[in-house]
Amino acid sequence: MRSRQWAAAAVTALAMCTATTGPAHAEGEPGPTDSAFLNTVHQGNLAEIEAGNDAQHNATTACVKDAGAMFVRDHTKMDGDVTALAGSLKVALPSGPSAEQKQQLAGIRAKAGTKAYDSAWLSAQAANHRATLTLIDEQIASGRNARITAAAKAARPVVAMHLARVSGGVCHGQAPVRTVPAGDGGMAAGTDAYGETVTAVAGGAALGGTLLACGTVLVLRRRRTRAASARR
Repeated sequence: MRSRQWAAAAVTALAMCTATTGPAHAEGEPGPTDSAFLNTVHQGNLAEIEAGNDAQHNATTACVKDAGAMFVRDHTKMDGDVTALAGSLKVALPSGPSAEQKQQLAGIRAKAGTKAYDSAWLSAQAANHRATLTLIDEQIASGRNARITAAAKAARPVVAMHLARVSGGVCHGQAPVRTVPAGDGGMAAGTDAYGETVTAVAGGAALGGTLLACGTVLVLRRRRTRAASARR
């Protein structure tokens, strides 16, 4: 039984090696959907940064203030990645949030310093992050450009974690974290939409960990082969 389990683990790890080190898929030119995705996500990031900063000044509870700080940190990082990617693909981005996003924050800000502010902020953030997840899933399913789709996949755990933090228009605390691989540049830690607590780490670190695991499997396989030969 142990031999079978080890063999199954070895096959899985070697398959990961092949998938990780194999050639990348051909990259298509950004289509209208790809460009629209970058534009919408960029505006969403800018809106979340502004809303997060506003919450730190105008919310009444520590939980909402902390959530705002987390959103500023994570969306600033994600928008840096989006901006760099758009620049390399020559996709022009908007200069600020949309009129609708500005209007939403203005309405929430009018309740500054009251419990109504916290409630309105949390409800808006829950709706915003649900919409962003839908947008990300659409890009993953039908995106034409491989780099943009990879960026969507990398961002998804962070957006899901944000949604879990404000789900139901209620501010939830954070739980202990575990690590999972993500895209280039790394992401922040938290809980995903399925209640799993995750820490997304840089793509380079994930790649290094996979290669290390592959090397370990190969070494162990050689040792088992030698041991079997010695018993004969």
